Amino acid sequence: MDTYQFGEFTFTWLKGGTTNMDGGAMFGVVPKPLWSKKYPVNEQNQIELPCDPLLIQTSDYKILLESGLNAGKFDDKKKRNYGITDESRVNEQLAELGLTPADITHIMMTHMHFDHASGLTSLEQDGSYSSTFPNATIFVSEVEWNEMRNPNVRSRNTYWKENWQPIEQQVQTFSETHEVIPGLTMIHTGGHSDGHSIIKMEQNGETIIHFADLMPTHAHQSPLWVLAYDDYPMKSVFTKEKLVKEVLDNGYWVSFYHDSFYRLLKWSPDGKEIVDAVKRTP
Repeated sequence: MDTYQFGEFTFTWLKGGTTNMDGGAMFGVVPKPLWSKKYPVNEQNQIELPCDPLLIQTSDYKILLESGLNAGKFDDKKKRNYGITDESRVNEQLAELGLTPADITHIMMTHMHFDHASGLTSLEQDGSYSSTFPNATIFVSEVEWNEMRNPNVRSRNTYWKENWQPIEQQVQTFSETHEVIPGLTMIHTGGHSDGHSIIKMEQNGETIIHFADLMPTHAHQSPLWVLAYDDYPMKSVFTKEKLVKEVLDNGYWVSFYHDSFYRLLKWSPDGKEIVDAVKRTP
């Protein structure tokens, strides 16, 4: 497990499963000769996208950022469609750290698409679903939570009732911003989904921005490189343009959920070079 100490926060990235999605969809209108120079692609035109939750530990809290894919919830058809090559080992890795799912106190969900939210619930032997983290308060934007429960014709393929019905009583929503604990703030952005949020992490004068699916990998740095999966692509472009400028101007770290190569990185002020990084163990 990859780890990093960020002030009083101890970071541990957990294995949440891996998808391999169409590279064209992941880079939208960007031509393949451009994006394929920045991120490898296989013979099926798929790019590897880990779904690794971040465990943030303090003396008082055990917090998850995202929840991974979970295990046992994907039939062969879904595994094929989403290019799933491995499933979650979150429970096993928590055990290696001396923890159980019941020890998780908070979960920050940037949005509720299946590749982020499937880990919230678990499939039982009788075919029912239960909450994976029964003692956690689950934070998500109000807009996202409402759409999750009432998806439209486009979003119903990624908002699954088995990912929200068992955890209804644990959810706490917010409108624009919410400070989960001092140093961890959720900010509603929209763009990728109407209710999408980012996370700002602050310790001892340093800042990390977790872009979630506004910047799923380091190759998506350009504000114009947005996903075909984005429901509101121009919102993504303008929001990302503002945030990337803030990151570069202030020397912030950037955190990723889907990147196969980097957990965290810091760019030079012009954005052309990586000046510091926490690399993902292959």
